Amino acid sequence: MIWRRPRPTVVTPRPLRAGRSHLAALIEALPAVDQHVAHIETWGRHLAGVLTRGGRLLAAGNGGSAAEAQHLTSELVDRDERRPFSALALHAESSSFTAIGNDYGADEAFARQVQAHGRTGDVLVTLSTSGRSRNLIAAVEAARQCGVISWALTGPTPNPLADLSFDAIGVDAPATATVQEIHLVLVHMLCAAVELEVGASLPYDAEVH
Repeated sequence: MIWRRPRPTVVTPRPLRAGRSHLAALIEALPAVDQHVAHIETWGRHLAGVLTRGGRLLAAGNGGSAAEAQHLTSELVDRDERRPFSALALHAESSSFTAIGNDYGADEAFARQVQAHGRTGDVLVTLSTSGRSRNLIAAVEAARQCGVISWALTGPTPNPLADLSFDAIGVDAPATATVQEIHLVLVHMLCAAVELEVGASLPYDAEVH
């Protein structure tokens, strides 16, 4: 039998916001973040209580959202002004992540880690631009079974991930890049709220310049 290289699949390029169009999309979406300030600060105060009592944050996402999940956990682990808090980005547990995917299927890659690491009262933060990622939905289902509180940062709502989570903030923007950029703003706001609550930082207007 002669092996023949398969013919390449013809893919129609998707429209992509670039240059000023990219900036315009972000500028249009950013003002709406104001409505989430009190919401994210409430998350921060709750999370500060969990972490200072010895609880843990778990975070999960796919692709660019995975990078943002890891950004969130690194901010909580690495800060000089206080003791490090327990925070794990589940995709970064590469041996566990790939072993579970191989043995149980990709949809369970986060869920089994939630079952392993999550304890009652811990917090799981999931990030998804679509809100339809099956592995994140499975992780939230596992969190419910473990008594872990789940918060979701998603794109436009309603979506399955936001609906299933204990609480969610949706970003109403059509472009994936814009949703991720707003998510990063929310991640930084969440971390700042934690730091203020535990006394590791001062409000900006109280700092000496």
